[in-house]
Amino acid sequence: MDGTVGGGGHAEAALELIGPTGTLIGLDVDTEALAAAAARLARFGDRVRLERASFRELGRVLGQQGVPRVDAVLLDLGVSSRQIDAPERGFRFSEESADVTPLDMRMDQRIEKTAADLLAEARPGEIERWLREYGELPGAHRLARAIDDARRRAPIRTVRDLLRIVERAGVGGGRRHHPATLVFQALRIAVNDELAALAEGIDAALAALAPAGRLAVISYHSLEDRLVKQTLRDEARGCVCPPRQPVCTCGRQPRVRIVTPRALRAGAEELRDNPRARSARLRIAERLPEAA
Repeated sequence: MDGTVGGGGHAEAALELIGPTGTLIGLDVDTEALAAAAARLARFGDRVRLERASFRELGRVLGQQGVPRVDAVLLDLGVSSRQIDAPERGFRFSEESADVTPLDMRMDQRIEKTAADLLAEARPGEIERWLREYGELPGAHRLARAIDDARRRAPIRTVRDLLRIVERAGVGGGRRHHPATLVFQALRIAVNDELAALAEGIDAALAALAPAGRLAVISYHSLEDRLVKQTLRDEARGCVCPPRQPVCTCGRQPRVRIVTPRALRAGAEELRDNPRARSARLRIAERLPEAA
């Protein structure tokens, strides 16, 4: 199962590896991505099943398809290159189109509220929480107040509207980032409920894996990677009793074996071909047999 099929690149490689009897189920919430994947994977015929769904729903999809277990699950997190490169989606802040680019940021167009809607409706304290927790932004309080002051004067509708507020507030990501990078990250995570979806998706994936099946997760920023790492560690540990308790009473068994003690990163050759992979981190875990 490819829980984030996107344009079908990973799915195509997987289908070539699993052979003529293997089947791949691909999920995505983006209809444009599914159309691109369908075209790219057409040569594999009925060995491919594509569904419009979030990876947090993979258990439901498998149930509907009558598939009890899968041998592998891939989750390639974050925004796809196709979405980043579509200015009307509002995921990036290119200067040439900022004046007309709407603050959308929805990966799934069925989501009711855009980033502009959230900025119009949320309390200052909620905006500050997003900026601090999802963007790890220095000056989150100052920027939240600046956003609140600005929206009282005029709606914040476009990328340019938000960029001006960020620049005037004098906050940002330091040397490594454009001042608005962490702001846009925070809003995107809030709009798409990404961290909750990731936690639910990992749990659903582990429940769906057959013994010795593997979960691979590619993350692109520290919040995602931290959640993946900690969740897999917890699943590998099993027992959650207090450390000083002499006998386990929780009965919780390890569900996985961690295959990658440290996250794998792209090498120099891959980075030459795909510079956007520079922040990618891959972690893999193997499903253990269930206790008798």
